[in-house]
Parts: sequence; C-alpha cells; structure tokens
Amino acid sequence: MSKLLFVIHKHHATALHYDFRIQVGKSMPSWAVPKGPTLDPQFKRLATKVEDHDLEYRDFEGNLAEGSRGAGPVMIWDEGYYIPEKETAPGERVLITDFEEGNQVMEEGVEKGEIKFILHGKKLKGSFAMFRTKGFPPGSTKDNWLMIKHKDEFVVEDYDAKSEDFSARSGKSLEEIRALE
Repeated sequence: MSKLLFVIHKHHATALHYDFRIQVGKSMPSWAVPKGPTLDPQFKRLATKVEDHDLEYRDFEGNLAEGSRGAGPVMIWDEGYYIPEKETAPGERVLITDFEEGNQVMEEGVEKGEIKFILHGKKLKGSFAMFRTKGFPPGSTKDNWLMIKHKDEFVVEDYDAKSEDFSARSGKSLEEIRALE
C-alpha cells in the first residue's frame, strides 16, 4: 500500500519558520508555521498557506541561492507519512487508510479549510487538525489556518520545535547546512 507523505522544512529566509507540506495527489500543499509545530495541545500554531510544491521537493535540503525567492538554508526538520482522519460525528473520527480515498478526503479538506490527520514522523507523531481561520489576525488578507495537536499518547507538554535543531535526514543543524554553501 502506498502511503501519503509529509515533510516539514525548517527554513531561514527573511525570518526563521517551518514549512509544513503534505502530499495530496502529485503535489504538496504547504503552510508556513512561524513558531513551528507543537506536540502540546494547549498551544495553537498559526499556519499561513503558501504555494503548493512539487512532491519531489520533499527531498530538498540545502541552501536556496541568494537572489532567489526564499534564499537561505533549508533543513528537512521532520518527515514521514500521514493517515487522513474523517469526522463521522462530533469528536469521533475514523482513519482513511485507502490511498485514493485518503487523497480525495485531503483534497476536499484543503479546499473546505479543514483537515485532520495522524502523523507518523521521526519527531512528530499523533493526531492533528488544521482549520482555515476567518479574519485572523484581524484585518489579515492572508490564507491563515490554525494547526492544533489533539490529545493522545504523543502529547509533550511545553514542546518547542526550536529545541530540536537537527535534520531528520542528515542530522545536521541549520547552521551546518548554511555552511555547506
């Protein structure tokens, strides 16, 4: 069975942020998460929708050249696969393990502005949800979402993504990747 993939790139362009990308079909819808994802459900993370990326981009780790959009070091902070969840009743969700059905559920969810999934990553694990916000922050014209960790056995209180400054693939820090220029 094929699995739906995800990657989180830690990227220092104009500002440090994390790009959360999930496979939907042959592309990866993407969100910039300034504070990074969390395993603590008491914290909601702002996630701004950015342009989709090609599926192959999940393998990129290195430096985007000066003068190019997003110039700076990019780390594969986390990677793995995910399983879509579908709500059947308030608070009740079922896993969608069929690849094609999962793709469809996620495509519809991204369009609607509400997705739920279980991450099986090297750093992030467990159930998450993302919701498109309406006018948050006030006056914003961006496509802003909230990323929320559900309560499950993978909760880590006070989790801070910045405490894990190493690549899930190479083990290098962002500064070590920057030095590869």
